[in-house]
Amino acid sequence: MQAILALEDGRIFQGRGYGAKAECYGEVVFNTSLSGYQEIFTDPSYAGQIVVLTNPQIGNYGTNNADDEASRPYIEGLVTREFSPVSSNWRSQLVADEFLERFNIPVISEIDTRALVRHLRTHGVMRGVISSLESNPEMLIAKARSIRKMDGTDLASVVTTKVRYEWDPTDPQMANADPLAIGPTAAMPEPDLHVVAYDYGIKRNILRMLAQQGCRVTVVPATTSAEDVLSLNPNGVFLSNGPGDPEPVKYAQENIRRLMGKTPVFGICLGHQLIGLALGGKTYKLKFGHHGGNHPVQHTGSGKVEITAHNHNYAVDPDSLKQSEVDLTHIDLNDNTLEGLRHRSLPLFSVQYHPEASPGPHDSHYLFHDFRKMMEDWKK
Repeated sequence: MQAILALEDGRIFQGRGYGAKAECYGEVVFNTSLSGYQEIFTDPSYAGQIVVLTNPQIGNYGTNNADDEASRPYIEGLVTREFSPVSSNWRSQLVADEFLERFNIPVISEIDTRALVRHLRTHGVMRGVISSLESNPEMLIAKARSIRKMDGTDLASVVTTKVRYEWDPTDPQMANADPLAIGPTAAMPEPDLHVVAYDYGIKRNILRMLAQQGCRVTVVPATTSAEDVLSLNPNGVFLSNGPGDPEPVKYAQENIRRLMGKTPVFGICLGHQLIGLALGGKTYKLKFGHHGGNHPVQHTGSGKVEITAHNHNYAVDPDSLKQSEVDLTHIDLNDNTLEGLRHRSLPLFSVQYHPEASPGPHDSHYLFHDFRKMMEDWKK
């Protein structure tokens, strides 16, 4: 089937449609990862976004239950150069085309993704529409311009779990049973620490990594009060990744302030941005965001460079933080944005990137060990 991608500035791309015969709306971003497309599909941080993958061949190793980061895909739509209608991999359970069609997600392929990415790099991310239903480009451009902007939108409350639950690393629907993947169930130690994890759009591999550190994990909805969390007697609190603008998520910022100094806190991605705001800082939107598995980040203390996975559109302004209270621990070497911070006197730290990095890279796994050590020290 034929499909059209229309951007709000009037740019049109026509190609071939896969996945669902449908129409989707969202902010168009690009991801430079070379593999791991299923993890990208199912990352809740992509809610509200249409994703362009710069790797020209997508779908050729299919999909499988073990690689899901959530119970369903969260991307609004997918843009590729070549989309494989078949899969060739011993782990594949369903071809990518069928996987996305099952969840009513449209795909546009056979377009010049290099030209599209250059356009987004030059002009910034913008709203767009993928349609295999409408053939009038002008109508689609008008629809793109009418889409609600990401700025000022709280999506954490949309994607979060509705009920509290205990993470079970032995549940085959939750745990990654692949012996070649990160976090096999056989490697899980007996838990001796309790972590309460706020779900702003949490990825399953974060929960696996916490379990690998000997943590029993209770996942709570994004709006859970700090008092309710502390009543669970955690050894530490985790603040997850998630989609949308961090600024309007006022309830989370207030809860973080009430948790600071009462229990160790570790934040990733949106959790990092919310910590920055809770500390009195400010956030701002990046021109085209950071999305990919190949971003160099430098640890300011050691000078060590880590190759890291990124997925964010907003960043914390380092100049808005009181550096007498906050140590800036990680800096992005591509554009010098702030990628990590640690409070100088309270047990609290965070990173903007994804140390769980499913499917990789794995340079930053040490941060989960650091969180465990912080909890052990606080417990003593």
